[in-house]
Amino acid sequence: MGEYRGATTAARFGDPREELAALRSGCGVYDLGCRAKISLTGEDRMRWLNGMVTNNIRDLAVGRGVYAFLLNPQGRILGDLYAYNRGESIAVDTDLSQAEKILSTFDHYIIMDDVEVKNLSEELTALGIGGPRSRDMLTASGLPVPEMQSLEIQSSSWQGIDCTLVRGERNNYEIWLPAKDVRQLWNSLLAAGATPVGFETLELERIESGVPAYGIDIRERDLPQETEQDRALNFSKGCYVGQEIVERIRSRGAVHRKFTGFLADAPVTPGSKVAANDKDIGEITSVAALPSAEHRTIALGYIRREVGAPGREVKIGTTKATVVQLPLRQEMLQRNESSREQRPA
Repeated sequence: MGEYRGATTAARFGDPREELAALRSGCGVYDLGCRAKISLTGEDRMRWLNGMVTNNIRDLAVGRGVYAFLLNPQGRILGDLYAYNRGESIAVDTDLSQAEKILSTFDHYIIMDDVEVKNLSEELTALGIGGPRSRDMLTASGLPVPEMQSLEIQSSSWQGIDCTLVRGERNNYEIWLPAKDVRQLWNSLLAAGATPVGFETLELERIESGVPAYGIDIRERDLPQETEQDRALNFSKGCYVGQEIVERIRSRGAVHRKFTGFLADAPVTPGSKVAANDKDIGEITSVAALPSAEHRTIALGYIRREVGAPGREVKIGTTKATVVQLPLRQEMLQRNESSREQRPA
């Protein structure tokens, strides 16, 4: 057990290689109690949230969601979130560790608006299920899954329990349901053949997929365009808090760092400096060692844009490393395959 993004949950259930294999080629089930759920209601909810975040809420169809940043007036990132149009409400999903700051920011900006904010985190929790067999496992456990697009959300029911089904962005699903019923669904998914996965493997899969985590890879000092998360930005939606800075960066191209991946020959640590020609050109924010990667280390971090092309050789501390394209998984598989082909028979 351990602390993960504001919640206490399982770090691992067994062999990390088996847990990772389940997410890659089978089906893994994992606790998402680290995610907070916030409900926005009231006549002004769409207009108001559209003026708060970096993505387009105004034109969001019922049953669909977007990823977005919450900024301060200087364009720095206060947090990240998913927002889903539920018809009569907007569901906001974010890390539990961010919930207090996001709720406080929301409260600060509701003045004369007809918007009611309710924190549902103590009432609702969630399970995640990932891997190419996820849909089959959900169906086998008694929760049929229709064809769904990325970030689509639907109301559903499982054994008489009202729940919400969300299609994730990385070959995964989320099931939101009352906290009192989560153990029952967990056991049913295990009985159907899903492999339990702890947060250590989730972090490893996140890093190799090149997905930044707020508070680790995305900090309040960072600007949206530095994170390379174009999926969070919409440049035609109109005004929102921090929009002037984001638009100025877009029009002038005045961002000097970018988020990228690294492949290192030995273990490195978060916070390490990235250097080339004895000059600091970046920093490392997340690190993982893949069990099947022949002791190679993968990392996420920032590098100066003009020297950050994939293939660039750098040093992380005293360790040799290479800048790689995100997501990292394809790069790792290609390298491993190349290494096997070059070995003598």
